[in-house]
Amino acid sequence: MKPKLKFSPRLKFIFLLLAALLFPLVNHNPYHIDVLVTTGIFMMLALGLNVIVGYAGILNLGYAALYAMGAYSYAIFNLNFHVPFWLGLVLSGFVAALFGMLLAFPALRLAGDYLAIVTLGAGEIVRISLNNLDQLTGGPNGLYGISRPSLWFFKYHFGVKPEPYYYLVLVLLCILVFFLGRLESSRLGRAWLALREDELAASCMGINVVWAKLTAFAIGGFIAGLAGCVFASKQGSISPDSFDFVVSVMVLAMVVLGGLGNIWGVLLGAFVLSLLPEFLRGFEIYRMLLFGIAMILVMLFRPQGILGEAHHREEFKTRNEQTEQ
Repeated sequence: MKPKLKFSPRLKFIFLLLAALLFPLVNHNPYHIDVLVTTGIFMMLALGLNVIVGYAGILNLGYAALYAMGAYSYAIFNLNFHVPFWLGLVLSGFVAALFGMLLAFPALRLAGDYLAIVTLGAGEIVRISLNNLDQLTGGPNGLYGISRPSLWFFKYHFGVKPEPYYYLVLVLLCILVFFLGRLESSRLGRAWLALREDELAASCMGINVVWAKLTAFAIGGFIAGLAGCVFASKQGSISPDSFDFVVSVMVLAMVVLGGLGNIWGVLLGAFVLSLLPEFLRGFEIYRMLLFGIAMILVMLFRPQGILGEAHHREEFKTRNEQTEQ
């Protein structure tokens, strides 16, 4: 028998990266590229939420609030203080991270369903505040005239074409994957894993639970802020309707579908759920019905996610046996 040809994870990553780099050169359809830009933004959001839900095990139903903070931070800094995109990208990340840490304080005392309700309420408070702070956020009409990025050393300004944003999002995704991959195997990453499995046991082992939760919300918020800044600059205008509860649920579904705690699974889940509505566009009447059926089937036959960790399968099996008894 011939030995099976195996590819290392690094080689697979290189192949995927080359395919992504060459895609705009092969497919010149601007609509397809624009859809992939939106998909890339959702991939960034899924990576950020995976830090909170997948690594630390903290259920967050208001993640769209951190996304909105990043978008509105850049819009306000740019329109009022003429802050360029690259500086605004960093500032938006830090503002969203700070807000994430403020949101984490209820998580220090609450858990489970109670914490989910608190994060859900925080997300709705942010959306309603954006709707009512007319002088600062423009109210329901939002903010317009947001500047697009530019590479001053190349004298290149991003226009309305989606190709520059495609490569921008691709670069940010590569940086995030590398950073989170290193973080996953670090001391902080192992502390998050212990916190996810058993908070009381993690505390007894000497892990600073407060610090672990705060850093999870801060890093997840920072990534959401980056995604929000890219979204605001690409659209040129933002409104509160872009950051409703449906966005939080969709990003959470991406993380769960791909596999909690698995970077590549989360990316795959975001990719599938972002593109699936586009493939079902021909079935406009039944699109959401088919979308829901697909989600139910995946959760029934693979509850640990598409690329979920192996021990999650045993965990679900144990829970089912205990429920039957």
